[in-house]
Amino acid sequence: MGHTTQGIRNIALVGAAGAGKTLLAESLLLQAGAIRAKGSLTRGSTVSDFDPQEKALQHSLDPAILTFDCGSTRIHLLDTPGYPDFLGRTLSVLEAVEAVVVVVSATSGPDAVTQRLMDFARERGLCRLLVINKIDSRDARADDVLAQLHETFGSECLPLNLPSGGGQSVVDCLGVGTPFQPHGARADFSSVQIAHTRLVDQVIELDEQLMAVYLEQGEEISPEQLHNPFEQALREGHLIPVCFASAETGAGIAELLRIFTQLLPNPTEGNPPPFLKGAGERAQPVTVTPDSGKHVIAHVFKITIDPYVGKLGVLRVHQGTVRPGAQLFVGDGRKPFKVAHLYRLLGKDTAEIPEAIPGDLCAIAKVEELHLDAVLHDSHEEDQYHLKAVAFPPPMLGLAIEPQRRGDEQRLADTLHKLTAEDPCIRIEHHAAVNETVIYGTGELHLRTLLERMSQRYGVHVKTRPPSIPYRETITRQADGHFRHKKQTGGAGQFGEVYLRIESLQRGTGFEFVDEVMGGAIPGQFIPAVEKGVRQVLTEGALAGFPLQDVRVTVYDGKHHAVDSKEVAFVSAGRKAFLDAIHKANPIVLEPIVHLEITAPASAIGGITGDLATKRARINGNNTLPGRLATVSALVPLAEISDYQTRLKALTGGQGSYSMELSHYDPVPPRRQQELVQAYRPRAEAD
Repeated sequence: MGHTTQGIRNIALVGAAGAGKTLLAESLLLQAGAIRAKGSLTRGSTVSDFDPQEKALQHSLDPAILTFDCGSTRIHLLDTPGYPDFLGRTLSVLEAVEAVVVVVSATSGPDAVTQRLMDFARERGLCRLLVINKIDSRDARADDVLAQLHETFGSECLPLNLPSGGGQSVVDCLGVGTPFQPHGARADFSSVQIAHTRLVDQVIELDEQLMAVYLEQGEEISPEQLHNPFEQALREGHLIPVCFASAETGAGIAELLRIFTQLLPNPTEGNPPPFLKGAGERAQPVTVTPDSGKHVIAHVFKITIDPYVGKLGVLRVHQGTVRPGAQLFVGDGRKPFKVAHLYRLLGKDTAEIPEAIPGDLCAIAKVEELHLDAVLHDSHEEDQYHLKAVAFPPPMLGLAIEPQRRGDEQRLADTLHKLTAEDPCIRIEHHAAVNETVIYGTGELHLRTLLERMSQRYGVHVKTRPPSIPYRETITRQADGHFRHKKQTGGAGQFGEVYLRIESLQRGTGFEFVDEVMGGAIPGQFIPAVEKGVRQVLTEGALAGFPLQDVRVTVYDGKHHAVDSKEVAFVSAGRKAFLDAIHKANPIVLEPIVHLEITAPASAIGGITGDLATKRARINGNNTLPGRLATVSALVPLAEISDYQTRLKALTGGQGSYSMELSHYDPVPPRRQQELVQAYRPRAEAD
């Protein structure tokens, strides 16, 4: 069936884990006739959760694209993960939609994840619709949840329908597709007529002519008259509609589909995507219009790499028309690739399509150049186009990994590359000082699923351990060092003598090397060799085996021999002279101090601050947020919070989240320094 850009709806189902998004998607697919029977989470038969890991966990781990037709409307529905650990994967696909449907459970109400998703959608200019699911549940308290939404997100949260018959059906409060008919309609709570009046009042505030007709002439407003101001109210955040449904019984599902097709914006009505041209501060906003006749501009918002199928790039076409055989550039690349096939997606199933028009979501397979967040275009006029960057949750929890089998190092590196290509919230670091590869994720569940994916999908098994703390060393006073390197082995020998002075620099300055040698005591060609020896100590450490920082080394004198002086001699002399000076300069070990920002329910803040006090933290302050949330800011030694995610979950019932970034380095407590020095001494003596 053909479709137009005006007939497309791009919608993301988002919300906390357990809100019922996947089953809601199943009910919508069944109602639209896209599937014959509704799948089950326990049987692992849902369209969205087709990955073996998702079936085992009975929760979504990756966004799933569900494309189906409802009458003449093409709906691209994105079912997203709800666990906080996978929030980054959810945020990355919201670039592809105009509307976000935030699903909230009628038994538990909104939480911190709901708050964060609503804030992101508002900041990104996406239209928001709230769906209170599970209204038929024995523990449902739909009226209380509606009041919480109103309190948390503002008076613009108004119901489009209300539960009726004990949650077995819903009654329309607006007149979706038909004139409003309040007679005989009874809701389980509140008044249908009052809800209708509030909705109309909220919408027509944006249309003065319509308001005049409504107020002065007392005429009922038709659905056709309400459409434009309703769409404007959604786009400006002036209205956040609330709907009620039960994915289990199907109550409200048909009504929800009608709302999708008749009230939510199509790609020509939503706020334009935030495209920029240029890099950094020079980047300027550019307008991309959903015109099928213009140059192609598409954005890759999801990458999947399958061992058997290969790389699959899922993209949103924002401008122009993409057809098989088209030549497209990836970003600023000079060499185009040829589009072989285009696919529409329904979970794991694909179907080839002849073209993708503005607003369409489709997939391209086996193009290695594709990467997450890439912009595809068919003209160099669109070089340097990119979407405004998304602030993803920072990957804070790390695990040091190494392959179980020797010789698998390259396979491990290849697998890590594939995982980072799929997930924007993975960070891989190699710490050369301790020869350690660390994989960072956003939480324990995130890391656990990554390790399972490595073994199950790619056959790479690893050993894990907590990552080493990146301690540093420095000095606390000025000192001089001297060493004469002299070696005679028959024939030409080795000779080099170095005098140097070291002094501490301001914390965070790094390292400075100064040459003050006069009169050619050390010939100029050997000064780099002296610096090389000094830098060896900077990397290896002198006190506890950690890199040195914040030190200035000044070479001021030395001696050389016309025959025996060689580069190797001055490397050794520079190294030993530096070590000699360090041991006179009262060296200390520094530990990283991080700035920790915690967001949690306000009721848990007292327990959090008390717990932080046991971790040598310095509390900077706290702030109250809407939705009964609060933030705590603190400076904490990284060594004290290596497992903080587990602790925070226990303190907040899984409702807390945090971010951290390196603030500075401070001296470690004397007892800890003694432990680190003693642990290093056997290695130093062995060297």
